[in-house]
Amino acid sequence: MKILIAVTHLLGIGHFARMRVLARGLVASGHEVTLISGGRPQPHLDGEGFTLVQLPPIHCTGTDFSTLFEADGIILSDATRTKRIELMKTTLNHLRPDIVVTETFPFGRRALKQEFLALCECAVSLRPRPAIVASIRDLLNPPSSPAKADEAEQWVARYYDAVLVHGDAALVPPQMGWPFGRCGTRALRLTGYIDETQISAASHTSHDAILVSGGGSAASLPLYRATLDAARLLPTQQWHVLIGHGVAQDDFNALCADAPASVTIERARKDFRALLAGARLSVSQAGYNTIVDLFATQTPMVLVPFAAGQEQEQTLRARVLQDAGFATLVSEAELKGETLARAVTQALALPRSHSMRVNLDGVAGSMAALTTIQSERAAIEEAWQGLEAQLAHLKARNESISFWWRDDDAVKPTPQLTRLLQLSHEMNAPVALAVIPARVSPDLVEASGDAAILIHGIAHQNHAPADRKKQELGFQSVDTMVDTLRNGRDKLATLFGQRALPVLVPPWNRIDPTLVARLHEAGISGLSTYKRRSAVMAARGVMQINTHCDPIDWRHGGGLGPEAQLVNQITALTAATVLDPADAREPIGLLTHHLVHDEAIWAFLTRLLTTLGRSGAVRFTPATIIFDKHQMVPPPIMVE
Repeated sequence: MKILIAVTHLLGIGHFARMRVLARGLVASGHEVTLISGGRPQPHLDGEGFTLVQLPPIHCTGTDFSTLFEADGIILSDATRTKRIELMKTTLNHLRPDIVVTETFPFGRRALKQEFLALCECAVSLRPRPAIVASIRDLLNPPSSPAKADEAEQWVARYYDAVLVHGDAALVPPQMGWPFGRCGTRALRLTGYIDETQISAASHTSHDAILVSGGGSAASLPLYRATLDAARLLPTQQWHVLIGHGVAQDDFNALCADAPASVTIERARKDFRALLAGARLSVSQAGYNTIVDLFATQTPMVLVPFAAGQEQEQTLRARVLQDAGFATLVSEAELKGETLARAVTQALALPRSHSMRVNLDGVAGSMAALTTIQSERAAIEEAWQGLEAQLAHLKARNESISFWWRDDDAVKPTPQLTRLLQLSHEMNAPVALAVIPARVSPDLVEASGDAAILIHGIAHQNHAPADRKKQELGFQSVDTMVDTLRNGRDKLATLFGQRALPVLVPPWNRIDPTLVARLHEAGISGLSTYKRRSAVMAARGVMQINTHCDPIDWRHGGGLGPEAQLVNQITALTAATVLDPADAREPIGLLTHHLVHDEAIWAFLTRLLTTLGRSGAVRFTPATIIFDKHQMVPPPIMVE
């Protein structure tokens, strides 16, 4: 497989380091990997087999992830942002990968959403379309507002095939940090923690010291300073402090000058894992990569989770480990020499027999998940190609298939209705609105534009017993139903005039057969339910034209159904329809429910309507034509 990974580290280097480990593992398994890095270059982390594309680098200061800098003191310009986007798109179009991986986005990196969304839009326009996958840590920092969670959910539904969670749900459930919605939850694929030792094992370097580390940024300075104070309180202990390359040289020099004799200070080293394995105790923040190192080496730990700003991720992770008996916790708010010395003393006194058993095979787990995801996307693309081939075959034979579009449950103006009608006009695919008479708002008249109006039952109320499937038009007096349907027809005719058709759409597509035989008494001369009809006429004076494809996965709580299955269904419908006699050929009906569409359904409809419309073998027929024009309800005569 060809895999493109996009990552931008803004403060520390943990995000980049994790994706580098994943890239190396994928390369070792024979895959072609290109890693786009948008953060500061990290020369001490080499590529080892994958292609590295460096964007014009950016970074942030402190915990302000919304203000980005392209150089020290120089805020990211529109020109530099444009260069980054164009380089990402150029790389994508040149590579034409099987899979695109975005690290953290859409659940974070919102300040970079313009470039990540541009990458996603470019990817979905490719044919065949690559799989798009989000890559996140074991848990996410909780969103600062429900709106941010909702927006991320929409992006997942619109673009993403899956979300890789690099963790072990038995220890840290991903929902602990982020309130995943329906689409997000369905997309989750647990891989295990990404551990570099799965690629190259590290040997132990025994030094019997307390190893202190704080990641790659200056955010760890309070930890380093507290360490020096703690070392003075515990003079018999040896301390080894590793300081990240993101800490300024002046700060590094000041720490070295202030350190007591029992403390060794140096810059971060490539053999950190080996040093950690030989340490008596680890003192660190609770970042993902450090925790994985601690899991792998089984080193006792004191955790001081980074919690500045609104950061909660490390605190959540540290509390889980403390509750499981794996760690001693010192909050950042309580961090000083005395509390750290006390925690170190407690941790050193604990027995080391408590084994931290977690899944560290995240590289292999990610490779397995990506292989499955790519196979699923390939099946979807094969289905689309099959539909296009079928339509091209029909065009070559001068065959033409009629489609029509019915959308149910309209009652009032909504943003979803506006979007539906806009899509209908853009695709030149007329949509008929099935309107509920008892609940319709007069405002719908203007909001519905020129759409044909169908009669969607009476009030969309279920009258079936508890042990039966939902049904409004049944389980009550037929005479009563005829009367109420007549009233509903007249109400819609009064509101919508010539656009109101005497066509009944039973709620839940179910209707009492006895009522069907008497629909003409209610002034109804058309019927539309679901699946292929058994006859052109449902009853005397009642023509039946059904719908046949509904993209919503009702059985599993909504959302888009299996995409390949839906596309194959439409392909099969077109093949079967042309075999019917021309005078009995039923138009293929698309059924939608605008009020419950998520972004995945909108995206599917856009691609479907585009594919059908440009084929030259499909014509979208208005409901006013497929149901004979003479059956239209005339406007009521107003008597003064």
